[in-house]
Amino acid sequence: MDGSKGSGDWDQQFDVIVIGSGAGGMTAALCAKGEGLSAVVLEKESVYGGTTAVSGGGIWIPCNDDIAKNGGSDSYAEALGYVKLLTEGEVPVPRIEAYLQNAPEMVRHLARKFGVVFRGVKLYPDYYPNKPGGKDGYRSMEPVEFNAALLGTEFDRLRPAFAGTQVMGRMAMNQVEAHVLFTKGKGWIGIVLKMMLRYWLDLGWRLKTKRDRRLTLGQALVAHLRHALLKQDVPVWLESGMEGLIEDNGRVAGVLVKQAGKTLRLRAKRGVVLASGGFENNQQMREQYLPKPTQANWTGAPRINNGDGIRAGLALGAKLGFMDLVWGSPTVHVPGASSQTTLFVERCAPGCVIVNKKGKRFVNEAAAYPDVVTAMYRDDAQGNGCVPAWFVFDANFRKKYPAGLFLPSQIQPDSALPKDWLDKVYFRADSLEALAAKIGVDAAGLKETTRKIGEYAKAGKDPEFGKGDTSIDRYYSDPTVGPNSCLGPVDTGPFYAIALYPGEIGTKGGLWCDERARVLREDGSVITGLYAIGNCSAAVMGKTYAGAGSTLGPAMTFGYIAARDLAAAGATA
Repeated sequence: MDGSKGSGDWDQQFDVIVIGSGAGGMTAALCAKGEGLSAVVLEKESVYGGTTAVSGGGIWIPCNDDIAKNGGSDSYAEALGYVKLLTEGEVPVPRIEAYLQNAPEMVRHLARKFGVVFRGVKLYPDYYPNKPGGKDGYRSMEPVEFNAALLGTEFDRLRPAFAGTQVMGRMAMNQVEAHVLFTKGKGWIGIVLKMMLRYWLDLGWRLKTKRDRRLTLGQALVAHLRHALLKQDVPVWLESGMEGLIEDNGRVAGVLVKQAGKTLRLRAKRGVVLASGGFENNQQMREQYLPKPTQANWTGAPRINNGDGIRAGLALGAKLGFMDLVWGSPTVHVPGASSQTTLFVERCAPGCVIVNKKGKRFVNEAAAYPDVVTAMYRDDAQGNGCVPAWFVFDANFRKKYPAGLFLPSQIQPDSALPKDWLDKVYFRADSLEALAAKIGVDAAGLKETTRKIGEYAKAGKDPEFGKGDTSIDRYYSDPTVGPNSCLGPVDTGPFYAIALYPGEIGTKGGLWCDERARVLREDGSVITGLYAIGNCSAAVMGKTYAGAGSTLGPAMTFGYIAARDLAAAGATA
């Protein structure tokens, strides 16, 4: 994508133009308006919300105001030490500091000025709680629930949630409820009954749509921000794709936009904020930058992000960073779904193993999802046949826990699944040997692996990979199982297997930015008037994932930072 040079006539003018309608982009536009600037959000799709709308909607905010309320403690020094340790010197310290210093204030600002409110999730641990500075809870936050009716007709244009993030594919649940339901914690049956009653008794709403009026997770976050934009009269233009950036006298002065078949020239008097996501749907860019093998159809993200913002910045000489990294998560193929389904929580449960073609484990199944994908590529590179890997479990697991493709068999038995899925989408056999033959895995290796996992379950300790050693491993485990709630035997037929692919919830690489979210050139100079946030910028987390919300937390925080910097900047001539 070539940058277009020259000013010329403008079709319309704004102080700030934001590309992309996810949480980061909408936060930038909202905060810019709060600073007295005019702003517009441009979205190439016919629905708004981007990847945020199908996400968990969490934000990772160390030192947030709810930590003390929930009985925890935190400090800036602990958080800084933790992130610096995890990023291993690959992320400039001023950028990490800008995130940690501004994140709590961003949350306060959104609540105080715009009514966009978050609450702390007390029990959700950091992804590396045993590392210095890591915490066993408190830092992740989620948006409070939102009544969809408040959006009016704009609700129809909100990107729908993925069915897997809702009870029975329809009923909304928040982070706390999801944890209770999966672990069958105290009161879980009552929660389900309350959800069902509330949903089905909302008769007026049921006549309008199958979608839940009660919005949670990413749906709630996007709805809160869109509602605030409506109240602030900040427009969101749908089906308005960026075709290029307009450069004038060495600075970004505007944007070329394709709308209803016509190309418009929009002036950005203060600057442009790129919040257009990563490149997970762009096969050419995947092959150019990501580890091999790689396929766009393995992604767990909506098939919408093609690297538009990254390529627009690159055309102006921007530096790139972390282009070989993704927010990795193992995914499974569900026929008919627009994206693959991510295995976030199932891997923590007892009674399952993840194996390579040799039938051997190669990772802690309950590890942070990026670590599982990293391990898949590492093991595959060693010739062990790990793309795909196989998620193997027994009849006890099948009965009690979901597994990406389906709900527990006590709710959704095999007989309720499409008949043509068997031995194509999922595999089932009465013995481990027969299952191994079906999926092309070494039978002796698989039997030995399951024998070992049975011994580990009895002892309560996984000496190979440490499954269940940390609070994050145990967060979605089964507290009724002991001595280790993550470990259980795989010994009761029939046995099942599902292919796992090295997917992601987004790519991490993008435009290299400073602590003010300004895009930098290869020589370190600033491309004046150009900012990048979210997955089109090089991740402040580098190759790691500090805790739940490490994508959206930085995206929104740097959107807030960018808005303030734009307010302080002068307008173009």
